[in-house]
Amino acid sequence: MINLRELRTVKGVTQREIAAHLGIDRTTFGKYETGASEPDFETVIKIADYFSVSVDYLLGRTERAASLPADVLPLPETHKIPLFGDIACGEPILTSDREEEMIAAPLHVHADFCLRCRGDSMIGARIYDGDLVYVRQQDDVDDGQIAAVLIDDEATLKRVYRDGGQMILQAENPAIKPLIYNEKDAKSIRILGLAVAVLSKVR
Repeated sequence: MINLRELRTVKGVTQREIAAHLGIDRTTFGKYETGASEPDFETVIKIADYFSVSVDYLLGRTERAASLPADVLPLPETHKIPLFGDIACGEPILTSDREEEMIAAPLHVHADFCLRCRGDSMIGARIYDGDLVYVRQQDDVDDGQIAAVLIDDEATLKRVYRDGGQMILQAENPAIKPLIYNEKDAKSIRILGLAVAVLSKVR
């Protein structure tokens, strides 16, 4: 079978969500992804239907997902980067530093890790709840760039601005007030990295 993990990543769903749809447990689907186990033909049909691809494409018999529109581009070549928990698109929330899984990233996306977004503060930048944001690790960004920022032990995704001795973390949602820190507070703030790409569900 072709790479199920890449199909799942593009669709923006978890192993648990797909397993529930298929009526199997998450561990079983995980074995399908790694190639440790092969689904029966009935399950193959369900998987192909779930991802809107042909059975032949899923089984690697054809290079093109025949059931997709002709103007849909094929999956790009990818490399793997770690997914580390959630990051807030709203009030800062705790993010796990535990690697959950490895996520496919297109080769042209130069990122060191990936975070799952929660909240609606960045919808003006087309970053929605549940999206994956790819982050290039660096300790500073230019004014106006979107960054993953650690505040004490909590992380958030915001546009970063500096004004005199202040650091301003600006949402992309007019309903949400900016987070403003003075020079004293800024000592507890650390930029984790620059957001370089987002993987979003079709909406």
